[in-house]
Amino acid sequence: MTESYETAFNSALADREAFWAAAAESIAWNKRWERVLDSDNPPFYRWFPGAEINTCHNALDRHVENGRADQLALIHDSPVTGQIVCFTYRELLGHVAKLAGGLRELGVARGDRVLIYMPMVPEAVMAMLACARLGAIHSVVFGGFASNELATRIDDAKPKVIVSASCGIEVNRVIAYKPLLDEAINLAAFKPQSCVVLQRDAETASMIDGRDHDWNELVGAAAAAECVPVAATDPLYILYTSGTTGLPKGIVRDNGGHAVALDWSMRNVYGLEAGDVFFTASDVGWVVGHSYIVYAPLIHGCTAILYEGKPVGTPDAGAFWRVIAEHGARAMFTAPTAFRAIKREDPDGELIKQYDLSKFETLFLAGEHADPATVQWAEKHLGVPVIDHWWQTETGWPIAANCMGLDPAPVKYGSATKPVPGWDLRVLDFDGSEMKAGEIGALCAKLPLPPGSLPTLWNADDRFVEAYLDDFPGHYHTADAGYVDEDGYVYVMTRTDDIINVAGHRLSTGAIEEVLSEHSDVAECAVVGAADELKGQVPLGFLVLKVGAEKSPEEVAGDVVRMVRDQIGPVVSFKTALVVPRLPKTRSGKTLRGTMRSIADGEDYKVPATIDDPAILDEITGCLKSAGLIS
Repeated sequence: MTESYETAFNSALADREAFWAAAAESIAWNKRWERVLDSDNPPFYRWFPGAEINTCHNALDRHVENGRADQLALIHDSPVTGQIVCFTYRELLGHVAKLAGGLRELGVARGDRVLIYMPMVPEAVMAMLACARLGAIHSVVFGGFASNELATRIDDAKPKVIVSASCGIEVNRVIAYKPLLDEAINLAAFKPQSCVVLQRDAETASMIDGRDHDWNELVGAAAAAECVPVAATDPLYILYTSGTTGLPKGIVRDNGGHAVALDWSMRNVYGLEAGDVFFTASDVGWVVGHSYIVYAPLIHGCTAILYEGKPVGTPDAGAFWRVIAEHGARAMFTAPTAFRAIKREDPDGELIKQYDLSKFETLFLAGEHADPATVQWAEKHLGVPVIDHWWQTETGWPIAANCMGLDPAPVKYGSATKPVPGWDLRVLDFDGSEMKAGEIGALCAKLPLPPGSLPTLWNADDRFVEAYLDDFPGHYHTADAGYVDEDGYVYVMTRTDDIINVAGHRLSTGAIEEVLSEHSDVAECAVVGAADELKGQVPLGFLVLKVGAEKSPEEVAGDVVRMVRDQIGPVVSFKTALVVPRLPKTRSGKTLRGTMRSIADGEDYKVPATIDDPAILDEITGCLKSAGLIS
């Protein structure tokens, strides 16, 4: 019988240690914990101290031993190369164990760091699991990241080995990785002992004698390595937050709490069981890829899809539907941005009708605010529940969601539903007092955070406290702003610094964006608070229109100004909406609102390292100049 959400939520609040101890029974331990939670040194809490575990064993070996050896573990679907390659649990274990043996020959041992700089290929997953197998700490850096940004991560993590590939493959181009890697190593003060390079057919990398090792040669000569038990509190990986400048913030994830939380989330949040196929359209360089392409599906015994393609352009806006139909995915997880791109190219959902989606049951969206118009479009054309949920790189798994394994709640558009069991979420004013239902404030989680969330930053305990805990003592500050309504539903409206102050009124840019996105010709939008001499700030809207929009840009801009006035009120002072060709985004799909605000205010700005295409910023500047908004 399915446990109710209320029962699970209240149990986790009333006795968190008993709740997570029960969840931990689904994980294989080399040695059981001495206690569930170590709270002796707040705010540095540790889950399952005294326990020993190996994450790779939980993701692969135990499934092979327990009857899932011939079940598919990983499907690599690559429309950019035209290839689909599948691995059973037995086959994936064989590859991982041999790679771990090769890394061991290069001197990698428990506690060493290995930096992984790879495209969306199966070998990237193998490298992560091989590190976990040895008890080494991996740090995956998004493939194709600029050399200077890669160098800062090398200097911070100090990897003994870097694992890379000759190239990444985009829709219309090949990106050579090895020159970027070589330049990063030249720039870095710390020098790795070795590099392992996967040579892809599209590009052959030059190798440096004595430092560089061919992947196939290394693995071919290696003996399979067994799993190395580590402390549950030992780091599994370091993941640097996107958009960092200067000294990057290395989010640390431990082994024990991470395995427990992700396994629990697969059944209770995503409603999936062992054997189900899960399609997460993200990148292994981001936290979504870590958690829900690699670790959670494999730990839970599911089949994971690794997709090397785009939502549109590989070859069209039906790409996701082909993958779901061809591989029998029961659930999919992607970013709202991907669906806005699909909706823009195929507004009537005609391509969806070409595929058999009879096995598909649930769509999950996260990564940025899921506007109701996009959610409703997906519901209408897919005919399945569309679940907006909220979490962060730092948390590693969802903070708020409609938990599909715990009697799902009625949907409220614009809401990520309710806090996931284990999270004690509060809405605080900037003086630390709790806001009333419906009032916007800082979204914070009361300490201790549940298993799977960051225990600290890599080699930076003081910075961890300063960045996340100092603003609201006793709480983790998410840096997101929103409110909780009278029914306990969570509304994540914007980043804290995107709350704008219009003539003394605190307003959420996210609330305005919801109104703009309701217009039938608007594919996606963004609102920023532009400086204003009289009111302090006024909202400025940026609109991207759908392909084949019925109205002119001027008509749409006039419509949305009236819509905001009618639905929110004249106090918003929303008078300007600008149609632009596209919005500037990071490679993970997040809109760069802060950079757009700097352009609108005429301020100097640094081009973010994670931007997908820097040329977009020139387009935005040109549109603002043409409209007479900047000189």
